[in-house]
Amino acid sequence: MVYMATGNLTKFTAFRNEDEAIALLESIRWPNGAACPHCGGADPYRLTPKSTTKTRVQKGLWKCSQCRKKFTVKVGTVFESSHIPVSKWLMAIHLLCASKKGMSAHQFHRMLGMTYRSAWFMAHRLRHAMMQDPVLSKLSGTVEVDETYIGGKRRIGRYGYQGKGGIPKAGDPTKTAVVAIAERKGRVVAFPMAELTGRKMQDAIRSRVRPTTTHVMSDESKLYHGCDMSFAAHQTVTHSKAEYVRDDVHTNTVEGFFALLKRGIVGTFHHVSKGHLHRYCDEFAFRYSFRQALGVNDEDRAKMLVLHAEGKRLTFRQPSGSSAA
Repeated sequence: MVYMATGNLTKFTAFRNEDEAIALLESIRWPNGAACPHCGGADPYRLTPKSTTKTRVQKGLWKCSQCRKKFTVKVGTVFESSHIPVSKWLMAIHLLCASKKGMSAHQFHRMLGMTYRSAWFMAHRLRHAMMQDPVLSKLSGTVEVDETYIGGKRRIGRYGYQGKGGIPKAGDPTKTAVVAIAERKGRVVAFPMAELTGRKMQDAIRSRVRPTTTHVMSDESKLYHGCDMSFAAHQTVTHSKAEYVRDDVHTNTVEGFFALLKRGIVGTFHHVSKGHLHRYCDEFAFRYSFRQALGVNDEDRAKMLVLHAEGKRLTFRQPSGSSAA
């Protein structure tokens, strides 16, 4: 099936055939020419069938002149070993990057004309590609940190809620804690935590935020006690006393991100298991980190996802057996 561009859709959806889709993927991944993903050789040559032979050659097939191994543009990425056409991969990338609140596997299944199983696995592969290395991309400047809870229902009882803030009591099995750290006018990282304690929270912040020069803002929770000793400054707002903004001190940025995450889970996915929650956090954090307000349009965001897909693999067993961090 060929998807033609209409309206303001990007070139990720304008293909007359599969060859054009492969050429676009190659131009994004290899802007300076094809390179062997096996040995790094920069002088491979394309394999094309001879006019006198009936041998079928795989579309977009290359061969390295150094290691003599064959490869395509999909090798060494999350697209590797996939029988789904490249044109559908690029269409899915565009849809996922342009949908502010995400897109369900059922929607991919209907729009791209594939089985639900293939659509589900495709979506998880793309979310895996959206994962950002916390060591290589530490946040800096003024950052806001907050936690929220995903899943379950608001109830009164053994695991009921206390206070006006709707904070679940410790040990609620229906909820999963999600922590987000957001730069002011910048990137965000989000991740679930199976056990929410002060020490683990502070370790998680230190591993993702540059020390000494960073200004941290949070609410008055005891989880953030000790941040004063690790960063340049730590200021808080007292939500329990209805204080949400004090001069430039607030957590509105990170709470805005949580609003998008929850709207996506409730309105688009309806239910997300604990084992897969970290992938949805990666998806929403990627889109938020490269959003329109920072000058990144849908096409640029899709190109970034293609580049993020390199060097990552995800087998079907991995997403099926995942667990919350």
